[in-house]
Amino acid sequence: MKEMDEKWFHQQADDAGQLTRLAERAQETFWGLLGCEVVKADGQKATICLDLIPSHLNLLGIVHGGVLMSLMDNAMGLVVMLAETTGRAVTANMNTHFLASTSSGLLLCEAELLHRSGRTITLQAEVKDEDGKLLAWGSGAYRLI
Repeated sequence: MKEMDEKWFHQQADDAGQLTRLAERAQETFWGLLGCEVVKADGQKATICLDLIPSHLNLLGIVHGGVLMSLMDNAMGLVVMLAETTGRAVTANMNTHFLASTSSGLLLCEAELLHRSGRTITLQAEVKDEDGKLLAWGSGAYRLI
């Protein structure tokens, strides 16, 4: 039993180190420009957050739809990167349903892997405000290249 506990501990440490390295590299990309932060993530699910600032809003004073889509794409992409550590992937398709709006506060985006087939990974994601109101739901297909 002790050997299994040690293996589990080492795997958790390896996963945390990989996630830390990804987060550091991402700060120089669109992820960092947007202001995304990882809450938790693995090869099945990820939760990221974003604290809204005025540049995330449109002229109506509500969060821009592109921000919501970017959050979902980033969260789903993070799951794909952690699920497929030996290759690279790109977003092949993304469908989004905008359900409600907000203009301030913290947004949480949760993504989940649904299906793998050949070189395609299918996921779903949702964005909620800090009160738990569902703002957007989406799905995405990611192609391994």
